[in-house]
Parts: sequence; C-alpha cells; structure tokens
Amino acid sequence: MLSRRTFLRRTSAALLAAPFLPSAFPFHRTDDAFRSLRRNVGIFQQRGGTIGWLANDDALVVIDTQFPESAQQCWTGLHDRTGRDIDLLINTHHHGDHTGGNATMQPHAARHVAQQNVPTLQRQAAERSDDGPPQAYADDLFDTEWSDDLGDETVRLRHYGPAHTGGDAVIHFERADVVHMGDLVFNRMPCFIDLPGGASTAGWIETLEQVHAAYTDETIFIHGHGNPEFGVTGSRADLLVMRDFLTGLNEYVAEGRKAGTPIDELAAVERLPGFPDHHLAAWADGIPNAIRAVYREQTSAE
Repeated sequence: MLSRRTFLRRTSAALLAAPFLPSAFPFHRTDDAFRSLRRNVGIFQQRGGTIGWLANDDALVVIDTQFPESAQQCWTGLHDRTGRDIDLLINTHHHGDHTGGNATMQPHAARHVAQQNVPTLQRQAAERSDDGPPQAYADDLFDTEWSDDLGDETVRLRHYGPAHTGGDAVIHFERADVVHMGDLVFNRMPCFIDLPGGASTAGWIETLEQVHAAYTDETIFIHGHGNPEFGVTGSRADLLVMRDFLTGLNEYVAEGRKAGTPIDELAAVERLPGFPDHHLAAWADGIPNAIRAVYREQTSAE
C-alpha cells in the first residue's frame, strides 16, 4: 500500500503534468475544424480545449488558443474570413491546452483578457513543465466581472470562484446568447481536477448550478472538452450532467472513506459506479485520477 506521502506526490505529479500533454486530446482535420453556431459566433476544434470565436466585419474575438500549431491555423482561418486583427483575446483559464497558443495569437491581438489569477497560475504551471510551449500572458485582468461592446455584440466575462481552477471565466456573447464554459464542462467524460491550480469541486458544483440558473434552454453552450458522441456544444442540461458527475465523485469517495476502503482500492475502477460507459472516453486513468484528486481534496480539508 502506498504511504499517504507517496500517494500525494504521485497524484500531484500526474495532475501538474496533464495540462501540457497534447497527446491527451483528439485531433481534428483543419478543413472541418471551424463550425458556426449562431450570429457570427462559432468554434474551432483541432487539438486541445475548444476555441470559441466571434468573427464579423466589425470585430474578431478569440477565446482560448490551444497549442502553437493549431493556434496558427485558427488565426489564419479567422483572419482570412474577416481581414481583421484580433480585437479581443480571452483565456478561460490557465491550462496549457487553452493557453499554449497564446504566444502565436497575442501579437495579433489588441487586448488579452483573463481572470486575475490566470497569469500567476499559468507561470507556475509552465515552471513545472519541462517541454511546454513559449508562454504569453493576459495583461487585461479582472476579478469577478468584465464586459465590453465589440461591433454589434456585447461580450461579458464572469468568475464565480474556485471550480475547475482558481481562475475560471464564463464568457457570454449576449446578443448571440452563446456561452463558453471553458473546462467547467467536460461533456460526458472524466474531468481534470487541478487542486494545485486552485480547484474546488464544491465550488465547481455551485458554479454549474449558478450558470444553469442564469441562462435558458435557448442558450448554446460551448464546452472545453467532450465525448465525441456528445460533442463540445450543447444546452444548459449538460451543466447538470457535469454537476451530477462531480457530486457522484464526492459521494463515492466519502462513502469509501467512511467504510475504510484504501485509496488504491477506491481508484482501481474504470468507471464511476452508477455512471454510463461514455464517461470512459478520455485520457488514460481519467476516472482513477479524478477519484484520487477528490480523495486528496476531502482529506486535506480535515
């Protein structure tokens, strides 16, 4: 049996490395990477967290940057569409699959916005990685809310508190009524819980409930990652599926701890009991790592 010290060291190493592993994410052909959603808002998928965009004659907004190669392809495609430089570049949070292309996108951007904790967390994560891409950091920072009008669209950012990380932003294109959730939603797949980056599953659950209450069934949601069967866009119902998965993780770990079950035994599962097979479609050890993270979160709070 692992000692508690060894368990925490191994768990921390796995969690810290995960955001900088491009091989963990699916690859999309460039010719089908762009998809429009509503009112000049769309998504770009290639490798890493889903990029959101607003592209019209009056404004170009980009949300997240994936990795350098895909960031270049996204920038080229959007610039070809509009002929514009980027009016606003946004990071939903600090993880490398969402910020790894910052250095590619930022030179073309008039402003680069993120929640105020993001640059510090991004620097700390980059320092722990031996092979991460060149870094560029947002310099227009906000605490809880930020908004601006760009062309005929209003873009509003809100930070609800610690959740997936300590610096998550929810971005709303108000007139299009499209919301980018960043990694607050892993749609029907295991999630990455970044405790060193300020994560709180209790806060995450509360955030999902607040966002669900703030919008309607007409709102389109963009998710950071998704099981291929369900995709990276959907409705606010997806937020409650994510909430229920996080709640199930916490209940499973709490019940196991109460029964005295060792963490290695708790984590030796391919699926979370009571949840269907689609939650298996993710990187290796997605469920065990999530269980270990929640175990660490619960025990460190005592």
